[in-house]
Amino acid sequence: MTAILGGLGAAAMWAAANLMSSRASRLIGASSTVAWMMLVGVAVAGSLSLASGPVPSITPALAGWMAISGLSGVIGQLFLYRGLRIGKVGVVTALASTEGAIAALLAVIAGERLTIPIAATLCVIVVGIATVAFAGGSAASPAEWGVEPGAPPMSAPAGNERRAAMWGALAAIGFGITVYSTAQVGRSLPPLMAVLPVRAVGVVGVFIPMALAGRLRLTRRAVPLVVLIGALEVFGNASYVVGSRESIAISAVLASQFAAVAAVAAFFLFRERLSLGQRSGVVAIAVGVAFLAAVRG
Repeated sequence: MTAILGGLGAAAMWAAANLMSSRASRLIGASSTVAWMMLVGVAVAGSLSLASGPVPSITPALAGWMAISGLSGVIGQLFLYRGLRIGKVGVVTALASTEGAIAALLAVIAGERLTIPIAATLCVIVVGIATVAFAGGSAASPAEWGVEPGAPPMSAPAGNERRAAMWGALAAIGFGITVYSTAQVGRSLPPLMAVLPVRAVGVVGVFIPMALAGRLRLTRRAVPLVVLIGALEVFGNASYVVGSRESIAISAVLASQFAAVAAVAAFFLFRERLSLGQRSGVVAIAVGVAFLAAVRG
């Protein structure tokens, strides 16, 4: 049950963070959004980690997993936010959400065993996630968020949509590696310490260089967004780490529901319509999660 709750908690917080990221990236740019989010993440995770007790000894293997987690996570975030800046949140997050399937595949290759019913249920959930995210609907682009009611709709050029899809797919690869490597780090470190490598690499590799080059942007409207994004990413990843200790595959697949959660949230927040296919996907996810809870509980 820990894997299920950890994955679902991560999905909810990652969905909220991605909805805010699409707006922040249009206000201050993708790179600045990543930079500030990483700084906030270091402040939040670092302070809470110090309060949690001494740092365990770092072995060479653990250091390697930390490096992989940090580099792939920052690269994935940069790809994701570039996609969210120019494309539709539903499409970009849908592609990025395949990170869970990638991480689950890596876990199975590494030797994690799944029973046939659980493996089949995870496949159903993955299909449900993809259906919610990709099925045709009346999805607004991020540029429309906050537009006055009744204003003419804005549409992104086809070239932008193709580039956004490419960034989303590249983000999925980076995140898939990060999700798996973070789980490995989380087996030896407390959850909040396990999520620090990505944030530390982000501060060193993105925030500091941008600040020194004078390219770091921040507006008053973006301040609450980047603060919330940074905090939600930290606690979402910590939730996933806790769940992954029981099962990387289950926690990773459930956490990847953030795309489906974002699509449902957009229905209520931005009046984006859910198609019949998307509603069917939501039902498939709900049934799959309920079955997993019954089997693992």
